[in-house]
Amino acid sequence: MSDGAISQDEIDALLAGVDMGGLGSTGSVSSSSSSVNVDTAPLADFLAETAETLKSSLDTMTGSAFEVGKPTVEAVDRDGILRKVPEMVVSVMNDFTTALNGDHVFILAPEFASKLTALINKEENPELDDMALSVVSEVVSQHTGTENTKLSQTGKLNGLSSKPAEATHVPKAMVHFQSSKFALATYPVSVDGAAFSLWEVFAADVANGISKALGGGQEASTGGLSAEEMQSMIGGAPNMGGAGMNMGGAMGGMNMGMNAGAMGGMNMGMAAGAMGGMNMGMGGMAAPQGGFNGMPQNIPNVQPLSFPNLQSGIGSTEQQNIGLIMDVYMEITVELGRTKKLIKDILGMGEGTIIELDKLAGEPVDILVNHKQIARGEVVVIDENFGVRVTEILSPMERVTDLH
Repeated sequence: MSDGAISQDEIDALLAGVDMGGLGSTGSVSSSSSSVNVDTAPLADFLAETAETLKSSLDTMTGSAFEVGKPTVEAVDRDGILRKVPEMVVSVMNDFTTALNGDHVFILAPEFASKLTALINKEENPELDDMALSVVSEVVSQHTGTENTKLSQTGKLNGLSSKPAEATHVPKAMVHFQSSKFALATYPVSVDGAAFSLWEVFAADVANGISKALGGGQEASTGGLSAEEMQSMIGGAPNMGGAGMNMGGAMGGMNMGMNAGAMGGMNMGMAAGAMGGMNMGMGGMAAPQGGFNGMPQNIPNVQPLSFPNLQSGIGSTEQQNIGLIMDVYMEITVELGRTKKLIKDILGMGEGTIIELDKLAGEPVDILVNHKQIARGEVVVIDENFGVRVTEILSPMERVTDLH
């Protein structure tokens, strides 16, 4: 007999917002895809093309050989996502803001995030601290930058951009989604004999927008007949008599009658043997050659959409904001080299002791701002003072890697 307490499995299910049909509740597990209308085929083809780029990016950033398989893409709801991912996840929010607007999230198992951090930072068993999360964010930023560039080149998503990638290590129930229906892409990833999964989540509206830009985006059938289906049904066997037309089989029993006098001067002519077509003219307007076959179709007025030119550079508002900190002092340090010594060696130092550094003669020195390396340079002498000439500015990825 139950004592009224909630089991740990039930608590986890409640936190995750997952239906507990298999955990003793009276509810049933809802289908994750039956009510989600997403055109996944064009999106799947596009992501399969970018999988190779993802592999190259991971190889370059880690120095290891990754294998990234073709992703599977499926339409799911929030419960469908939560059932696939582990209890604790590293979630990287990268929502679209321009040209498209909505959820775009990457989800990694903590083990995969730790592996990436270990390979990039060249350390064993790293903790998932702020440093590690910054590394994962940079990995995602590199990949989404490639995706956005390729999508912008379609011409229908000009200027596509996302929020800066922001990684968090949280329980899966705390991953924030604005939407309730999604396209979920699952990438199989392997490195050094270990297999992982990388999940990429698109809001349904975003996924359909991408598919439409890629030439897809056909919405699912609503149960009605299309114009082509109606035409094919009508063109075969309508029963036309006198001034009326009975379309019982094709139009679900609808009886359409047309009286020549009541049509305001519409002239209807039917050739004796031509039962599949109908020539219609309005008040002296010449009918199209060959007439209208079956039901007339309305041709939509399609016009190209003009986008304003995007101007590069910093806007006036951003210039004003950054101007607030222009007079803040930053400490710049030039580091000639480093070394490690035992405490007994340090205590034994005296005048004349020579300390050997880890830098070779003539090797570039490190330039640090607030103790964070941003550049390299060479030592010069200006009058009687030492100086440093900047020879190299570190890339964002190198700056992230050098954060300790």
